Amino acid sequence: MNLHKQYLDWAKTAMHTEAEAVREVAASLDGNFVRAAGALLACTGRVIVTGMGKSGHIARKTAATFASTGTPAFFVHPAEAAHGDLGMVADGDVVLALSNSGESDEILSIVPALKRKNVVFICITAKPQSTMARYADIHITAAVSQEACPLGLAPTSSTTAVLALGDALAVVLLKARSFTPQDFALSHPAGSLGRRLLLTVADIMHTGDDLPAVREHTPLKNAVVVMSGKGLGMVAVTDGAGCLKGVLTDGDLRRLFERCDRFAALTVNDVMSARPTAIAPDGLAVEAVKLMREKRINSLPVCDAAGKVVGALNMHDLLKARVV
Repeated sequence: MNLHKQYLDWAKTAMHTEAEAVREVAASLDGNFVRAAGALLACTGRVIVTGMGKSGHIARKTAATFASTGTPAFFVHPAEAAHGDLGMVADGDVVLALSNSGESDEILSIVPALKRKNVVFICITAKPQSTMARYADIHITAAVSQEACPLGLAPTSSTTAVLALGDALAVVLLKARSFTPQDFALSHPAGSLGRRLLLTVADIMHTGDDLPAVREHTPLKNAVVVMSGKGLGMVAVTDGAGCLKGVLTDGDLRRLFERCDRFAALTVNDVMSARPTAIAPDGLAVEAVKLMREKRINSLPVCDAAGKVVGALNMHDLLKARVV
């Protein structure tokens, strides 16, 4: 057999086996899953997720997913818990323990201490008759018929199924809490999603001395000097109250040069766009990007509710802020 084909066949078999394991566990979900989700949703403290070995790695990821989707959670190593870290568990918490066999010595060693605390003890194992299952307040069975490992030894399908089960719990809680993209961004302020969902126009716009603005009927020459000096490729034209009356862009100037040879007598009112597109300072930066693309423009004046010009920004500002 061609070696490349053999590798692909082995890989596809492993992935199909794991996919089938996820389907098995999904089909077996029952009222215990509902009870577990309810307990997690009602938790007044934190969710502590624990597991040993490969289950521990899955537990860490599950805790991280909970935490980033609105359920305060963290991972505690069961062996470290037995040597002091159990102090992290407080009344009102929910403990979610993962173990394929349900006989993890490290977890069983802390069960008596957990039972003395006012916590809900949830276990996910493959064996409903296991010791952990008997001690649990709520037990979810996650049994698979076959590991992807051809030796049947390395946790593969079983850990994938529990990983999916943890994600399923997180998604249920997310939906039950009406968790929004804005809520998600609050937990991810340094990521690109956080920037897209939290950054407002006011965070980026040019203001004060950096704002390119001139009054109505300003000579065109003077307006061009302002535009050039501010470097935004545009100048806002305002009335005596500072309200937006028009916008003059470098594109307007190019079109003027194509049709006119004399400019000395012109004012900004002769050249400006009299119905310009603007955006509010509390608008999201990502909305500014969308607006610029729709209108095929590279800069925007920023106006408050009264129509007064309070700032300006261009596409370069949005690129610099890594919103685009």
